[in-house]
Amino acid sequence: METLKEATGAVNMPVPSRLLKQWSISLVLMVCVVLAFFDKISIAVLFSDPVFQEAMGIGTDKTQLGWLMTSFLLAYGFSSIFLSGAGDLINPRTCLLVSVGSWGILMALMGLATSYEQLLALRVLLGIAEGPLFALAYSIVKQCYSAGQQARASTMFLLGTPIGAALGFPITALILNLYGWQMTFFVMAALTLVTLAVVYFGLKGIHLNAETRQSGGRKRVGWRQHLRNSRLLFTTPAFWALCLFNVALLTYLWGLNGWLPSYLIEEKGVDLESFGALSSLPFIAMLTGEIAGAFLSDKTGRRAAQVFGGLLVAGLSLYLVLQLEAAVPAILVMSVSAMSWGFGVSSVFALLARITPAEVSATAGGIFNGFGNFAGAAAPVLMGYIVTQTGDFNLGLLFLVWVAVIGSLMLVPLVRKY
Repeated sequence: METLKEATGAVNMPVPSRLLKQWSISLVLMVCVVLAFFDKISIAVLFSDPVFQEAMGIGTDKTQLGWLMTSFLLAYGFSSIFLSGAGDLINPRTCLLVSVGSWGILMALMGLATSYEQLLALRVLLGIAEGPLFALAYSIVKQCYSAGQQARASTMFLLGTPIGAALGFPITALILNLYGWQMTFFVMAALTLVTLAVVYFGLKGIHLNAETRQSGGRKRVGWRQHLRNSRLLFTTPAFWALCLFNVALLTYLWGLNGWLPSYLIEEKGVDLESFGALSSLPFIAMLTGEIAGAFLSDKTGRRAAQVFGGLLVAGLSLYLVLQLEAAVPAILVMSVSAMSWGFGVSSVFALLARITPAEVSATAGGIFNGFGNFAGAAAPVLMGYIVTQTGDFNLGLLFLVWVAVIGSLMLVPLVRKY
C-alpha cells in the first residue's frame, strides 16, 4: 500500500558534514523554544504584582488577568494551524528570523503599554507571531536530519519547553523585584536580539528546500502543488489519528503542569518547601524520559509503538497515584507517569515525519501543534471545573487518566506499520 510520503516523493536535503555543526542546528532551535517559553509564561509572574495591576487599571480582577494568558494561547493555536504553511513556501530560516524578530518588537511595546487593552492586543499579536515556531522547527529538523536521527534532533528542541518554563519564572521574578514590571518586558526584548544572532549565524549556510532545487532536479513546491499535497495530507487517516493523539498528549502535559502543586498540597498533604527537590521529581523524570526515549527511538525505529506505550503507561501510572495515600509513594509513582510521558513524546515528531511528506512538513506540523495546544490550554480549566463542581481533586486527575488511555488507543492502527 502506497504511503503518503511515497505518493509525493521524499526530499533528501544536504546534511552538514561536521558532527558539531549538524547537531548545532537543533541547539539553535532549542534556544528559540526557550525564549518563546520565557515570553509565554513571564506574564504570569506579574499577576501578583500590585504595581502592574494598578498600571493596567484592573486591580485584582483575576478574570482579566487570566485573559492575558488565554488570549495568547488562543491566538497561538490559530496561528499554528493557519500560518505555519508559509514554511513550506518560504525559506523556513527566513520565516524563523522574521518570527523571532517580531517577538522582540512586541515585548518592547508591552513594556511601553499604558492600558490593559493595549497589553491584551499585544499578547494576541505575540501568540500569532509565536504560533508557527514548532512547525518551522519540525520542518528544519526533517530536512537536516536523517530518519535515524530525527527523534534525537526533535527532542533537543523540545527540551526548550521545560527548560524555558524552569528558568522563566525565577528570572522574571528577580527582574520584577529589582527593577519593576516594565523591565521584565525590556529584558525579554533584549534576549530576542541575542536569539536572532544565534538563529542567523547558527543556520547560516544550511540549505533548506525553499532556496534550493529538490532532488532529481525538480523545482521547489509552488502554491498549486502545495495545495495538492495538502489535500492528500488532509485525507490521510494516519495523520489525523496522530493529531488526535497529540490532543491527549498535551492535555496530560498542561493538566499536570497546571494542577500538580495544588494536588500534592491539598490532596496528599505535601509541604512543598519541606520536600524541596522531591516535589520537582516528576519533572526531572519527564526530562530523563525524553532523553532516553530519543536515543531508543532512533536505534529501534519503532516510533508508533514507543509513542503509544509512553502515553498508555503514563495514564495507567497516574491512576495508581489516586490509590495511594502517602505523599512520598504518590510522588514516586507520579514520576514514573511523567517519565513515561517523556519517553513517548520524544518520538512523536519523528513519527509525524514518517507519516507526512517533506513538501508539507510545516503545514502538517502547524495543524498537529495547533490542535494540541488548543486542547492543552483548555485542560487546566476543565480540571478546575471538575474539582469545583465535585469537590474531589482525584476526579480531576482521573480525567487525565481517561484522556491518556483513550488518546493512546488512537495509535493502535499505526503500531505495526510505523
